[in-house]
Amino acid sequence: MNRTQNHNPRQKFNRSLLSTQVVIAVALMASHANSNAQTAENSASSIVESGSALDANAIKDKVVINGSRVANRAPVQSSLKATQPQSVISATFIEQAVTPLADFNAVARIAPSVGSGTSPNGPGLAETKVTLRGFQDGEYNMTYDGIPFGDTNNPTHHSTSYFPARIIGGMVIERGPGNASNLGQATFGGSINLFSKELSHDFHFTPYATFGSWNTKMLGAQIDSGMLASLGDANFMFNASKLTTDGYLTYSGVTEENYQFKAQRKFGSDTVVTVFSTYNTIQSYVPDKGGVTLSQVAQFGKNYALNNDPTSQNYYGYNFNNKTTDFDYIRVQSKLAGWGIDNTLYTYAYNNDTYSGQDASGATANGTKAAATGNKDVPGYNKLNSYRVTGDIFKATNQLNAGLLRAGIWLESSNTNRHTYDLDWTLGLPNPKETTAPKSVSYDQRSSWKQYQPFVEFEWAVAPQWTVTPGLKYLNFQRSLDATVNQTTRIATQTDQTYTATLPFLTVNYSVNKEWSAYAQVAKGFLVPDLSLFYVNNPLLSTPKPQTSTNYQLGTVHQSQNLTLDADIYYIDFNNKIASTGTGNDLVYYNQGGVVYKGIEAAATYYVGSGFSVHANASLNSAKAKDTGLQVAKAPDSTSALGLLYKANGLYGSLIAKMVGSQYAKDGEPAAYKIAGYTTADMTVGYRWKDIGGMVKNVRAQVGINNLLNKLDTTSISVNSKGAAFDQYTFQPERSWAVSLSADF
Repeated sequence: MNRTQNHNPRQKFNRSLLSTQVVIAVALMASHANSNAQTAENSASSIVESGSALDANAIKDKVVINGSRVANRAPVQSSLKATQPQSVISATFIEQAVTPLADFNAVARIAPSVGSGTSPNGPGLAETKVTLRGFQDGEYNMTYDGIPFGDTNNPTHHSTSYFPARIIGGMVIERGPGNASNLGQATFGGSINLFSKELSHDFHFTPYATFGSWNTKMLGAQIDSGMLASLGDANFMFNASKLTTDGYLTYSGVTEENYQFKAQRKFGSDTVVTVFSTYNTIQSYVPDKGGVTLSQVAQFGKNYALNNDPTSQNYYGYNFNNKTTDFDYIRVQSKLAGWGIDNTLYTYAYNNDTYSGQDASGATANGTKAAATGNKDVPGYNKLNSYRVTGDIFKATNQLNAGLLRAGIWLESSNTNRHTYDLDWTLGLPNPKETTAPKSVSYDQRSSWKQYQPFVEFEWAVAPQWTVTPGLKYLNFQRSLDATVNQTTRIATQTDQTYTATLPFLTVNYSVNKEWSAYAQVAKGFLVPDLSLFYVNNPLLSTPKPQTSTNYQLGTVHQSQNLTLDADIYYIDFNNKIASTGTGNDLVYYNQGGVVYKGIEAAATYYVGSGFSVHANASLNSAKAKDTGLQVAKAPDSTSALGLLYKANGLYGSLIAKMVGSQYAKDGEPAAYKIAGYTTADMTVGYRWKDIGGMVKNVRAQVGINNLLNKLDTTSISVNSKGAAFDQYTFQPERSWAVSLSADF
């Protein structure tokens, strides 16, 4: 039985950074209040259109054909200007077909070649991972408003942090390295690009609420200022929300708060300044290494996670984390001597303070070294991952007679504090279990990086129908480690390494006619080596090159009144796969072999009429190791989705089923670790009452059912080195419901 837990008081979170950003924004809006508002507005439009698209409105303008009935209804679609396979997901789809409780991975999983993304605790109520063509999290980019973000030991992501789905204004999934101006540490496998909501030209006050299964409640409100003529037509948005739930898994309650601020103001005829800040806090009751063994399933059920037994390592009072994140930027777009200038100064931070029992699988028996020999004290640990990243992205564009020249540079640095301290939960004391001093410290380390990536590309208008874009990017990435107790080796380590790569790009787009285009791409991607390469006795012996990929892709896009269609084939040659040799003191990492990724992808939406449209997408995905010819682990062999959507006269709804193909939990295709394909079907129905009168502009009510077919299939297996009996499984959560209400004043 689940209940809300308050065993440990939540940390008091410092909101000073958000307040600082609000003050900056107000100051920016208040200055130059007497500028020519109309001239500035026209200039701002031209700047946004000529620069890189960093808001949901710009995405929409690039994709939707005027007069098309289907483009605004399609769950995913591609741009006629695309130069690589992509899936554009609109704010309308997120609002009308995805539960407001969801994380950003729940939005992404509708797209072809996107696997997993199903939370075992219920939609948006636990961290999830998605695969992209078989590439794992950490092998592809993720950006927000054009800014790459991710962990600092490797570029992985935390789906319940930073950006819940309810504050996302659009998404573009790019299945390829893109052009030279596509930035990130892992263009290797593609990019999942999130975008903030567009600012409204009118004033709105919108309170909203969602209630759902497992005592789930989310309350929030958004204020849109509209265009403020007295402040030079500045406008801003502020959104605040709080979510609480017991969760589907036992004793797995979650409390989350999110605050978001965005403001924009024009200065003179050529300059637009945008300020953005978001702050997120989460307290979750969850084991550090989650999942349930088959013996636990037999005893407690598939939704077992934690319990209320203080003598157990799975006691909820020993398994919780407190996370805080912020993400902030100031963007300036202007013109200078015929050049379009676009500069974004940003910072983001992640702080995860985790407490856990030693082993949720039961493979480690009770007993610590903090008490007498033979004791049954509960072992566990405290783990910290805390970092701040700062950076700047500068882009300059110039429209020449032959095409558009774009050049720029990305600068970034990070500082990270990570540790794991051993605990005796029974006594509330350190557990001196390690073999050498300090005996209660598993590791304690500081790490950092400094990187820069200059790039240049030219969109060459060869002919009215042809655009050819060659580009070049250089990568220089220096990673440093200063550990008093290094992870794995437990010896003091100070070291650094610099990785470099030169990456060429070439894309072609051919416009067959106003409804049909084709494209081709040859490009190199890269992946910076993981911090774990320093977890050896002599890091200087481990000097592998960054893992690289060479992508070859062909595709086509069609958009007409009633049909959107895109399809592509791809072949990716992955080289410099990092492997290790030796054990203990002799462990070193080196480059070995690679993987060939290849497949076919397609998506289509057809408007039937009378408000109805149908959608289908699918992919066949091969990811085979060069040395064995076998499918690599955790790479689904296919994906597909089918959907029926309706939108007319205020009523809307969707019924969408997503299928993820079979995969293996271990390399080598062992039959015992084959995970069968699984399907998740979700249904949403809503109605919007418009122009109600008085202070109320409109009211919206929405009902959603997730996992309509109540499937409880296996979605992942975490292999345990201590034997199959301790392998940990995750499953689809049972059928759940959510009711959402909002009013617009």
